[in-house]
Amino acid sequence: MRRSETAPVERAAGTFTVKKPGRFRWDYRTPEQVIVCDGERLWLYDPELEQATVKKVREALAQTPAMILSGESKVSDHYVIHDGGTVGGLQMAVLTPKAANGDFREVRIGLSGTDLRRLEFVDRLNQRTTIELTHVERNPALKDTLFTFTPPPGVDVIGAH
Repeated sequence: MRRSETAPVERAAGTFTVKKPGRFRWDYRTPEQVIVCDGERLWLYDPELEQATVKKVREALAQTPAMILSGESKVSDHYVIHDGGTVGGLQMAVLTPKAANGDFREVRIGLSGTDLRRLEFVDRLNQRTTIELTHVERNPALKDTLFTFTPPPGVDVIGAH
C-alpha cells in the first residue's frame, strides 16, 4: 500500500521568533497575518479582515503543539515520545498526545544535530501542516517589546484583553 501525498492546499512564509518561557511571534508575509504570544495572551491579527482575536494562553494553547514551542511545560508531560528514524537527513521524533481530547493526533519534530529544522502536525481530520525552519539563529538578543501586540486603530478585537 502506497501513501499518497496531495498537493499543498495553502503555502505561507514568514518569520518565527521564540523567547522562553512562553513568548513567541509569527509574522506571515503571504497571507499577511501576525500571531503574538506574550506569555499571558495569544493574539491573532489579520490585517486584511481588520480583526484581532485575543485569548488567554492557557485556554488557547492547551493540548496544541504550540505549547511545546512556548516552553511552558515539559513535552513528556503531555506527549509520548517515539523515535521516528531518519527522514530526509533529519532525525525525527514522533509525539503522540497523552490526552485523547486534543486537536492533534501526532506531532513530528525533525532535528539536524540539536537544531530544530521541521515541525509536522497531523490533526484529528488527518490534515497535515509542515513547517520548515531555515536561517535559524540561536540565542539572538530579543527585546521583550517584540512579544507585545497593540491592535491598530479601527481593528475589531474579539475576546477579552
